[in-house]
Amino acid sequence: MVLEILGLCVAFGEHGRRVRAVDGVSLEITRGETLGLVGESGSGKTTLGLAVTRLLPPSARIEAGEVRFNGEDLLRLRPEGLQRVRGGAISYVFQEPSTSLNPVMTIGRQLIETLALHTARRGAEARREAESLLRRVGIPSPGERLTSYPHQLSGGMKQRVMIAMAIASRPALLIADEPTTALDVTLERQIVRLLQQLQAELGLSLLVISHNIHLVKQLSQRMAVMWRGRIVEEGATARVLTHPRHDYTKQLLAAQPRVLALDEKEDTRP
Repeated sequence: MVLEILGLCVAFGEHGRRVRAVDGVSLEITRGETLGLVGESGSGKTTLGLAVTRLLPPSARIEAGEVRFNGEDLLRLRPEGLQRVRGGAISYVFQEPSTSLNPVMTIGRQLIETLALHTARRGAEARREAESLLRRVGIPSPGERLTSYPHQLSGGMKQRVMIAMAIASRPALLIADEPTTALDVTLERQIVRLLQQLQAELGLSLLVISHNIHLVKQLSQRMAVMWRGRIVEEGATARVLTHPRHDYTKQLLAAQPRVLALDEKEDTRP
C-alpha cells in the first residue's frame, strides 16, 4: 500500500465556529494505481489532497486521523522529515500552472532548483536533466525552452512544465488536482495521454482530483465520490459510472454534459 488515509478530519475557522471540510475520510491507493476523486466545488477534494503532506493554509487544522505513506504516518513527521517527502516522494500538479510557476524565473532555473532540492544533480548535469524532463513531457526544442519565462508559454505547455517538475524527483505518488483545468478538449486529451505514459514508465501511483468525470473515467481504475467532506461512494470506476448507488453520485452523473462522438450526428428534429 502506497497511501492510506484513515479517518481524516480537517476543519477551518476559529474555535466555536469551525467547519469540517474533510469529515472522517478513509481512502487507500496501491502501487501503480490511479484513484479518481470527484465531487462538486466545495466538497473537500482539494483540502484532502493538501492535507496529505500538510500543505493546508493556517486557518485549517487536522483534528483527527492518520495519513500513512509506505507505512509511515505523515501527520507525525517532524518538519525536516516532511520536507523530504514533499516534492520528493510525493509530488503535486496544482490547478493553475500560471500561479504555480514563478513569473520572474526561467523555466530552466525553476526545474534546476527542483532537481537540486530533491536529487543529487547539480550544475551542468542538472541542466541536462532539466532538458531531458522537458523532452519527456513533449515540449519541443527543450533546450531553448529552458531560457523561456512562464508568460512565453501556452497554457498546455505550462501544464507540461508543471508535470516535468513533479516527476523530477521520481516520486512514488503524484497528486494531480484538476490537471486539465482551462485547457481545451485537444490539450486535455494530450495531458491524459502524457499522464498515462508517465505512469507506465515510472510506476507512479496517481491521485487525480477533479470535478470532470470524463477525465477520471479515462485515467482511473477506481474512483471515490466526495460530498460535504465525506466519501459517499467508492469502487471500480466502470461500476460507479454505470451502476451508481448513492443518490448524490446519480445526480453528479446526470449533471455531466453529453459529449458527442465526432462521427455522431445530433438529431435536431423537434
